[in-house]
Amino acid sequence: MTSTTTPYIFFNGNCAQALDFYGKVLGAKLEAKMTYGESPAAAHVPADAHGKIVHARFRIGDSVVMASDDVRGQPPQKASRFSLSISAAKAADAERIFAGLSEGGEVSMKMEKTFFAERFGSTVDKFGIPWMVICEKES
Repeated sequence: MTSTTTPYIFFNGNCAQALDFYGKVLGAKLEAKMTYGESPAAAHVPADAHGKIVHARFRIGDSVVMASDDVRGQPPQKASRFSLSISAAKAADAERIFAGLSEGGEVSMKMEKTFFAERFGSTVDKFGIPWMVICEKES
C-alpha cells in the first residue's frame, strides 16, 4: 500500500495572498484553486466569504501542499507544534528562501551553520506558518 502525507494549511482569510507569496518566495506552482462562491458551499457561507479560497493545491518542488481559508467564524489559532521544512541544495538558496519567508514574519532561529547542516534556520512567516529551512552538509 502506498500512501502520502500532504500538509493542509488553513488561513485566516488571506489564503490568496499566501499563495501569491509562496509563488514568489518558493517558486510554488498553483495547480488548483476554487473560491467558496464557485463551490457548492456558496449557499452555506456568508456572501462576504464567496471570494475566499475553499480549496487550493500547490506544488513546491516535488511536494504538494493544500490550503484554504477558514471562514467558520472561529477565532484565529496560532499554529504550533509543527513546522514545514524546506530543503535547499545550496547555502545561498537556503539564505534566499529563509530571507523571503522571514519577511514580515518572526525569526525563531537565525539562519546559520550548525553541527548538522551547512545552513539552518526557523521562522514563522507573516501568515503564521512555521518553517524550517535547511541546506544539508555535504558528505
